[in-house]
Amino acid sequence: MSENQTSDKELIRQLMSKLDEEYRLRKSAESRAEEFSDAAAMKEAYEHKLAEKDKLINKQLATIAKQKEVIRLKDEMHDASMRRKDEALRQAISSKDAEISKVKADAESVIKLKDNAIKSKDKTIKEKEEIISRLNQRLEYLMRKVWGSMSERRKTPDDPRQLMIDFDGIGLTAEEQKAVQQAVEAVKNMRKVQVKAHEKLVPVRKKLPENLRRVEDHKYPEGYLGHEDEWILFEDVETSEHLEMTAPELYVRVTIRHKGKRKSTGEIITAPVPVEPLAKSYAGPSILTEFTVGKYFDHIPFYRMIQMVKRLGMEIPQSTTELWFHGVADLMRPLYYRLEEILLSLDYLESDETTVPVVNNEKKRTVKDYLWLARAVLQPLVIFHYHEGSRAGKVALDYFKNFKGALQVDGFAGYDILDKFDGIIILCCWAHARRYFDRSLSTDKERASYAISQIDMLYSIEAMADEKQLSYEERASYRQKYAYPIIRGLESWALSEYNLVLPKSPIGKAMNYMLTRIRQLSRYTMDGRYRIDNNLIENTVRPVAVGRKGYLFCGNHDAAEDAAVIYSLMGCCKLAEVDPKKWMNYFLTHVHNFDNDYSLDLADLLPHNLKEKGLI
Repeated sequence: MSENQTSDKELIRQLMSKLDEEYRLRKSAESRAEEFSDAAAMKEAYEHKLAEKDKLINKQLATIAKQKEVIRLKDEMHDASMRRKDEALRQAISSKDAEISKVKADAESVIKLKDNAIKSKDKTIKEKEEIISRLNQRLEYLMRKVWGSMSERRKTPDDPRQLMIDFDGIGLTAEEQKAVQQAVEAVKNMRKVQVKAHEKLVPVRKKLPENLRRVEDHKYPEGYLGHEDEWILFEDVETSEHLEMTAPELYVRVTIRHKGKRKSTGEIITAPVPVEPLAKSYAGPSILTEFTVGKYFDHIPFYRMIQMVKRLGMEIPQSTTELWFHGVADLMRPLYYRLEEILLSLDYLESDETTVPVVNNEKKRTVKDYLWLARAVLQPLVIFHYHEGSRAGKVALDYFKNFKGALQVDGFAGYDILDKFDGIIILCCWAHARRYFDRSLSTDKERASYAISQIDMLYSIEAMADEKQLSYEERASYRQKYAYPIIRGLESWALSEYNLVLPKSPIGKAMNYMLTRIRQLSRYTMDGRYRIDNNLIENTVRPVAVGRKGYLFCGNHDAAEDAAVIYSLMGCCKLAEVDPKKWMNYFLTHVHNFDNDYSLDLADLLPHNLKEKGLI
């Protein structure tokens, strides 16, 4: 019972505690409600004051806005006025500027027209001066070619000072200057030779050669013939000799093959059929020789030889002679390839190119094509090469790609690529370098004469080496001692003078030609076998030039290739000093011996080899 009482009290206490808590919360809520009621009143009063202030501010803002509007209107009016003034001023300035620009443009247009006219006139004058200069040079060259001497014979300069070198401005060391001066002095001293007195020669008729056949023509006193028994002839006779010539004769060689029976065996044998040069052709070796040598050695056109044969009693169609010519070229072609193989295996050659007119069927006219040629310097061998008439550098590259040694040329740029190949060195020609300076004498005599005098000293050194009959090793040392210093001095002089001349003038071209090839020009001093120029091959080209005037053109590329083959072997005859007719006859009668016998070497048919064996 006591536990129940305790529980009730605890409940009453907790209940009273909750009531007290609720009372406090109610009081607190009422207190806060009163506070919120006062705050609302205060807020309302404050908002009222704010509203009045806002009204005042709005009123002031309206006043300010009106004032701003007034000011804006005044500013707009002022700006409009200023814009009108600025526009008027701008228009006035623009009008003035337009007037000034127009006047300026008109003035500039007039000045430009005048400048263009002056430039055009200056350009025309310059072009005409260049044309006049070129025409004068051509006229001088043609006048010299037609009426003057084409010889480039060297002579001592009129002014001895031309042999002296002015070292001022030349980039040589003191040692090089000393070497050049010593070389020049040595050449001058060696040139001092005593001139023999000229003896007047009385013309004397030369005796006729002993190797010519003599035909005796006996003349007797009048009345002797028929009455010989009445006369006593003395052994003492008077003789005179006169040169005669037997006219060519056409004849028919009839080959008669006999047939017989051997008694011991009863075998019937017929003489073998002789092998003729051209199968199924009536042309024998002699007529083929006459036509081939006539055209490619004596430069007589086919049509003219046909007329000569016609006078002898037979008319041969031109188409037939063309077939003969092509057939002979085909017979020569294997020997031509063997010649090419031998030539390119040598270690010193000269090379050049020359033009040959060839008919172009597409263009219906002749075009200028090119023949290439290579000549051995130390052997009597030369070869002509035709590659569709091209003069491009790729032809030289392809032809000499397997060549090893020195190749002497005239400075044509097509050979430049070969100088970069291992085993090939390019030599250039001092005669060509001198020729450029020789053409410059009329425009710059002082510089051209000086350069020519220095080059002439190089040739004098060669002449003295020939006179002393120096060996190849001695000649190389001689050139190194005397020629190379002069070349070095000439190069340095040209370098110092080149900037003082016009590059396109004759003297400028001469200096440029020499300076761009000076390494190749100086290489001949390295080996006594090398020549100072390539005049040998220049002489070899001349027969082609003579032939061009005779037979005018080749009918097509095949005909030009055939001409190259025949020219090559005719050229070998000339270099070997062999009668081309004798060689040609021997070749045509023996060439078929090599058809099936591969133990024979075609090189045995080359002119110099047949000459050495005494066969021709």
